[in-house]
Amino acid sequence: MTLSAKYLSSAAVSALAGTLVFAAPAAAQDTESTGASEGGLTEIIVTAQRREENLQDVPVSVTAISDDQLEALSSSGQDIRALSGRVPSLLVESSFGRTFPRFYIRGLGNTDFDFNAAQPVSLVYDDVVLENPILKGFPIFDMQQVEVLRGPQGTLFGRNTPAGIVKFDSVKPGDEAGGYARVSFGRFNNINAEGAVGGPLGDNVSVRLSALYQRQDDYVDNVLPSGTTKDAFGGYNDMAFRLQAAVRPSDDFEILLTGQLRDLDGTARLFRANNFTRGQEGLNANFDRDSVSVDGQNEQSVKTQNASARMTWDVGPVSLISVTSYWHGTSTSVGDVDGGFGANFLPPALYGPGDIPFTAETRDSVPELEQFTQELRIASNGNGPVSYQAGIFYFDESLSILSENYSTLGDPLNAPGGVNIVVSQDQQSKALGVFGSVTVDLSDQLSVTGGIRYNDDERDFTVVRSQDSQFPTFLQNPLGTVTRSVSDDTITWDASVAYEASDDINLYARVARGYRAPSIQGRILFPPATATPLEDGVSVAGSETITSYEAGIKSTLLDGRARINLSGFLYDLNDAQLTAVGGNVNANRLINADNVRGYGFELDAELVPVDNLYLTAGLSYNHTEIQDTGLTTAACGGTRVDTFPDVSLCTILDPIVTPAAPFSAAIVNIDGNRLPQSPRWIANWTAKYAIPAGEGEFYVFTDWSYRSRINFFLYESVEFQDASQLEGGVRVGYDTDTFELAAFVRNITNDTSPVSGIDFNNLTAMVNEPRVWGVSAGIKF
Repeated sequence: MTLSAKYLSSAAVSALAGTLVFAAPAAAQDTESTGASEGGLTEIIVTAQRREENLQDVPVSVTAISDDQLEALSSSGQDIRALSGRVPSLLVESSFGRTFPRFYIRGLGNTDFDFNAAQPVSLVYDDVVLENPILKGFPIFDMQQVEVLRGPQGTLFGRNTPAGIVKFDSVKPGDEAGGYARVSFGRFNNINAEGAVGGPLGDNVSVRLSALYQRQDDYVDNVLPSGTTKDAFGGYNDMAFRLQAAVRPSDDFEILLTGQLRDLDGTARLFRANNFTRGQEGLNANFDRDSVSVDGQNEQSVKTQNASARMTWDVGPVSLISVTSYWHGTSTSVGDVDGGFGANFLPPALYGPGDIPFTAETRDSVPELEQFTQELRIASNGNGPVSYQAGIFYFDESLSILSENYSTLGDPLNAPGGVNIVVSQDQQSKALGVFGSVTVDLSDQLSVTGGIRYNDDERDFTVVRSQDSQFPTFLQNPLGTVTRSVSDDTITWDASVAYEASDDINLYARVARGYRAPSIQGRILFPPATATPLEDGVSVAGSETITSYEAGIKSTLLDGRARINLSGFLYDLNDAQLTAVGGNVNANRLINADNVRGYGFELDAELVPVDNLYLTAGLSYNHTEIQDTGLTTAACGGTRVDTFPDVSLCTILDPIVTPAAPFSAAIVNIDGNRLPQSPRWIANWTAKYAIPAGEGEFYVFTDWSYRSRINFFLYESVEFQDASQLEGGVRVGYDTDTFELAAFVRNITNDTSPVSGIDFNNLTAMVNEPRVWGVSAGIKF
């Protein structure tokens, strides 16, 4: 199946215009925004097992994010990374900014920065799996529910879910007219506007149009030897639309048609050169959040479009469901990865970047992405002792990637300006899944669930590398084409038991086997200088499998005023797919580790101690350990200019197998290391207190998240890590059934934490978002 981006965009725009003209307003989401009601907690309904159930009855570690929290997180225009740390065991980061989020659950994720990276955390958006990273950044707006499911979920959901899924369900068209609009204005001229409108169009059709607009001014100065460019970076314009039409030809047949699009233009990630100091932990005095010294290009854009159809036919004892979806996308991002080679000699007092041995300025683009998915499913109806579902899932992706090496200024190691190396990648991926799950109530208190899935994956990959003739001969690598193909098929499964110990306490245990398909990586801008450099530059990782054990208790206490859910887990990840980022080249290399062992616990708690006060807390502990005695990787690829060629950039803490040579990385053993971007502790808490007044209430809402120490890479060094991060927000306002006025502050303590780094050229840091404050207003109708 192929559709052009132009066709999808034109169709979506026409449909949006038609809806604005003809649609009546639709009802705003009718839910308790906090999960609390007068006198106690409200029931939380989730679809973690693809059917509506009380969260307390589901034998899975799952957290549902409240409306209040989503509204607070989005006030400052934050993208999907705002979810990081907001539920136990979840972390989100990116070296591409708003374009390319990377998700981690229970320490399992992928630090790979190439556009064909396979992640073990899957995003499911309205029953459709989003595989490519540029799709996973689709904005969150007009949401009915966001759920985070931890542990392997491959039996019922999509593909590549050994770590878990983040599940988004948008508000659907309703039978009553209504809608809402909300806008905030804040620091850096930040605007976040969101709204939805819809309702019935006759007896058998209802529609809903949702929209989001986010923008921010550039606020980071670019300090160069020739002078300062004020407000050069940090801005963006991000728009997204969703149009849904629910058509009911009969009482037992419904069709839900959806069209979505996103258009983002803005600043790429800012790479801050030498913001770490060799032998020291944390950001140094060279760091200034509002200033950088870069001499290369910086821009970013993403355009994605989607069309989908969900058909549900109720035939009495069962329902037949078909979900068809097509996504198209393009993206480009160019950044000055070296952090400012041409500004080497700028005095540090003026935020000079320090020693940078060579230029590194790259553009990575997706000229074309097409993803088609089709699922056919049968699900039992009724409340009998046996419930089941089964189906077939098909996935087809066509992906083109273009990587270019730049030299805007030129230097002794590069051609004088422009593009000098081009790498073109083409990847075709197909997957087939056949699955089934059944739940049997053995008694009023005891039930068992079992699921199984057959997975068949294949991937074909071709990469072509070309090079400008002006590139210095001694640095040139042979040109050519490399092809790779991988495939695998396997069985995944899960089994769980749930026991209702009392009306208020449920116990469960679950064991599951998950799987991630084999992957290929070939961003060969700078392949290793061996006899067959292109061949060595393309790496392949075989399939990984995980066996996860989990047990937990879900309890409702204090006459419905408290809810405490606690789970413990242990997993073995065999043939773990790991990404060795950095070293002496700006590239990734895929490797398989014999085993990664992980264990820990997760706690979710809610409490209404008195009327009008609602408290939540989440806590997780994750221990991860690579277990492979012979596993090595490159570390600290660059060398310091002032002591060339003897001193590497960072202080390595792992056993060194091969010492670093000039402009080459040391080879270190990583057996026993924890996974990158895997904090031991993640904690979050919120509090809302309301005072009734007139037709509404005054309220104060605060939310906080904490994560402990993280490592940026597979190897360990003094420099490339961060001790902790604590971010909080406060929102104060007045809310009624029809309008809301509020003031807010995000990252209220102005926490400044490195969240990632680059090791092959200089001690480069990437940092979290700054403090933002503002006001917001909303109406419901």
